Amino acid sequence: MDNHDSSCGDHFKPGVEQVGMAQDEMFDRLSGTLCDPKESLAARFRALFTLRNLGGLRAVESIGRAFGDPSALLKHELAYCLGQMREPSAIPLLSSVLRDRQQEPMVRHEAGEALGAIGSPNVLDVLREYSSDPVIEVAETCQLAVQRIEWLQNEQKREGTNLGSNPYLSVDPAPPSQERAVASLRATLLDCDAPLFDRYRAMFALRNAGGDESALALADGLSCGSALFRHEVAFVLGQMQSAVAVPALKATLSSPTESPMVRHECAEALGAIAQPHCAELLREHLLDPEVVVRESCEVALDIHESETCGEFQYANGLPRPAETIPAN
Repeated sequence: MDNHDSSCGDHFKPGVEQVGMAQDEMFDRLSGTLCDPKESLAARFRALFTLRNLGGLRAVESIGRAFGDPSALLKHELAYCLGQMREPSAIPLLSSVLRDRQQEPMVRHEAGEALGAIGSPNVLDVLREYSSDPVIEVAETCQLAVQRIEWLQNEQKREGTNLGSNPYLSVDPAPPSQERAVASLRATLLDCDAPLFDRYRAMFALRNAGGDESALALADGLSCGSALFRHEVAFVLGQMQSAVAVPALKATLSSPTESPMVRHECAEALGAIAQPHCAELLREHLLDPEVVVRESCEVALDIHESETCGEFQYANGLPRPAETIPAN
């Protein structure tokens, strides 16, 4: 709130030109931090989250400039944020990242998921093309993204989009199941013969239901299914911030035979849950042999500190756009 006396007159209020200059300076500063490899990952992630929340073409352009960075973790988060923003202007950039086989699989996967989150029918061709990608995480992601968009189209034809209640404000790779019984949802989640899209729907329904029983059901998912599936389970457990999931997340993070894609997501989930013993484990993995795991632990410790201080919630806090299919 402005503390100056309103009687001082309008000459104390910034004009349109001054506001524009201030915004330009802010975007330049945030973009500079995001793209500067000398900055800590924690600082770069905070700059990214701020750009995500600001939104708009300028934010998309600023985020896009960081895709040349060597950090797969950072680039994966860039793609995730672009998807959550649901800015159609990001489609060419995300399509290019998905097509680029020089990018790490976890980055390409996240670009495909982001295209699905934006939800434009215009991306169906590229998603279908990469639904048979030799990298299984990329292929499965694109298959899910196609199914999500087709589901949205069918819902809108019938009675309008009904995505249920999502207390986490995220744009998810699949809509939640309409099933409410935790036992039934758990059975679908853990059924490796069920379609992946149905298992994801059960996953998000369990997350939205909340409570220890749902969290424990999800935690069981860390030991079955593909790496893509297990990494998404870890992500939603981080959203739930349920302490009952900590043992399963710790065990998965500590497993040297687990996929780095899954272990990194477990690290960030533990940071979000923000129990004191979580921080101890994260510090132990700051020297992990896998770059993406140790970088995730660095970021997770910042998440842990922020959650403990009540500053912000990682991956939350972004007003959810209406789930309609963009015209372009």
